[in-house]
Amino acid sequence: MSPSIASATDRAPITWRSVVRLAAMVLALLFLIVPHLCYRAIGRPSPMVMAFLNAAGWIAGLRVRTTGTRLRRDVLFVSNHVSWLDILALGGAARSAFVSKAEVGTTPLVGWLADQNRTIYVQREAKREIHNQANELRGALARGRPVTLFPEGTTGPGDGLLPFRASLLQAVIPTPPRLRVQPVLLDYGEDAPDIAWLDPESGLDNFKRLLARKRPIRLTIHYLDPLPDAVEADRKALAEAARAAIAGRMDEAARSSATARYRL
Repeated sequence: MSPSIASATDRAPITWRSVVRLAAMVLALLFLIVPHLCYRAIGRPSPMVMAFLNAAGWIAGLRVRTTGTRLRRDVLFVSNHVSWLDILALGGAARSAFVSKAEVGTTPLVGWLADQNRTIYVQREAKREIHNQANELRGALARGRPVTLFPEGTTGPGDGLLPFRASLLQAVIPTPPRLRVQPVLLDYGEDAPDIAWLDPESGLDNFKRLLARKRPIRLTIHYLDPLPDAVEADRKALAEAARAAIAGRMDEAARSSATARYRL
């Protein structure tokens, strides 16, 4: 059984490796925080955020490679979601902000870090707030910075996709001028079931478990072709097209991996 779906009573141990990695992340944060605050004080975007996400990912064991052409501006990335490592990877590699559930913003330290990356919070059950949240997302996209949305609404198993929630895409219907929607596949390969953060494992236990890993975590970020304008007028069509594109590339990657193992 994958550690990600182990019993809730099986708590991840604290190892020397996880302690060293956590200490290194804290040192990276302390090293970058002063120049970051200086950038913020003069009202300029801080490159220190991307630097920290890249550093934290590397320290955690992430080894990232990319395929495809990444759009740089005026783009909404629509991606599968496997782990908290996704944030480090896409935030660092794609310089992306994220749409996240409101609870993240109230989590000590994690919320502050998310704020530094201009995270957009949504309360999925608060219907009265939907209009304001949609305007906030559209405003962020209008400023040109890439934003990532995980339409599964939660972390999935990594070797398959959960249903996409079309309601999460309502904020970009109709899409703002110049905005493109680009599907992204986060592919952890054979390690996906072990990397995945699934119930009943707590976020803290998943964090400790992944920091304790001996082997590096290899992630391929597949930037797929932007979706055609024809599907951008309807949220359901947009969700279905994005899911089909990601699922198709996921199947291709699985077949390629199986063929490579057979040749070996």
